[in-house]
Amino acid sequence: MRQVGYLLADCARHMRRLFDERMREIGVTGPQARLLMLLAAREGEQQSYYANMLEVEPITLCRMVDRMVESGLIERQTDPNDRRARLLLRSKRARAMAPVLQEKIDHLAHDIQAIFAPDELETLHALLARMAEQLVAAPAKTQETKETIDG
Repeated sequence: MRQVGYLLADCARHMRRLFDERMREIGVTGPQARLLMLLAAREGEQQSYYANMLEVEPITLCRMVDRMVESGLIERQTDPNDRRARLLLRSKRARAMAPVLQEKIDHLAHDIQAIFAPDELETLHALLARMAEQLVAAPAKTQETKETIDG
């Protein structure tokens, strides 16, 4: 029997592929769509904030933002508190695209979840939420164990 970790990784990989395919239908890449969704939730932060949230290197995000500025999706604005830093904002075009982007995401979520009965989906959600809590707590527990052994 395959380990749960491998199954989760496979599911995540396939979901990302489907997400990327659906986003290409509206003219953006998957990573660009993720950035646009982050901007919709919290616009006007420095590029380093979004790089951290997307778990990419700042230079990787900078290149992606360069392409998105060229295509008219994002605007850069000088940070009034730090002339060296740039704040990211959605353009009019990106704001107009937001409902379509959200609709695509909602349809994808529906398609993925449609294979489950409501009670199965509820159980899956509860199990994954518990696993996520455990994974978030794992580094702290590892540090506590190390301190106990060392101390």
